[in-house]
Amino acid sequence: MTAPWIAALFALFVWWFSTGVILLAVRRADRAGGHRMLVLAGLPFLVIGVAMVAGSLQTASVAGVYQGFLGALAIWGWIELAFLAGAITGPMRDAALPGQAGQARFMRAFAALAYHEFLLVLGLFGLAVASQGAENRMALSTFMILFLARICAKLNLYYGVPRINTEFVPAKLEHLKSYFTRGPITVAFPIAITVLTALLAACAQNLWFAQSDARAVGFALLTALTALALLEHWLMVVPLPDAKLWRWMLPAPQTQNPGRKT
Repeated sequence: MTAPWIAALFALFVWWFSTGVILLAVRRADRAGGHRMLVLAGLPFLVIGVAMVAGSLQTASVAGVYQGFLGALAIWGWIELAFLAGAITGPMRDAALPGQAGQARFMRAFAALAYHEFLLVLGLFGLAVASQGAENRMALSTFMILFLARICAKLNLYYGVPRINTEFVPAKLEHLKSYFTRGPITVAFPIAITVLTALLAACAQNLWFAQSDARAVGFALLTALTALALLEHWLMVVPLPDAKLWRWMLPAPQTQNPGRKT
């Protein structure tokens, strides 16, 4: 597992597999109910993630790098599970008002996500504090890339992109579709692409000049993760069937009318 290409493939597989598992769990909850129980059942993964991060901070080895990476993904994954299951979203549970625009629409959209955003910020802050003076800051770097990519993606979905895949939006978040804007790209898109491309270049450069196995593996993981984030944004404008990556493993969704969610 010390080869950078193996680390990159590992990051790709973990991203694909963990995303599929979360989507599958939420889709089954949409069909059978039990969203809160699903979130509670996922709590051990949050605890394990925190423990893995804590154990990795002073371990600047290849194993420690993988441990920090997986720990950050476990924390991130539980937060995403809680969001997609509708347990941690925001105080606004209604669709966008017809004709509403400008700051009022933006604040309404933010209110639909506020609790989730605050939890992500809290997670990032906690990792930053825990990583102060640590020999291994892989967990913080991983979470920061995920956080930056998610903020950029949300802003582009709100302001407008040509392609928006709503196939995997869970029943509890059906109202969020009304805040998406399908249309020409805005200035938010080139800004996001520029930021993520610069980050990818920085990670790749550090990978190229890495002088230890641990640094090489760490930056291989981060390079792959950033490349995935960049690809996610390009798929908002390039017509590729990315949904096929997970559609085959998920049960068909139940049709549900958008509106107020309780």
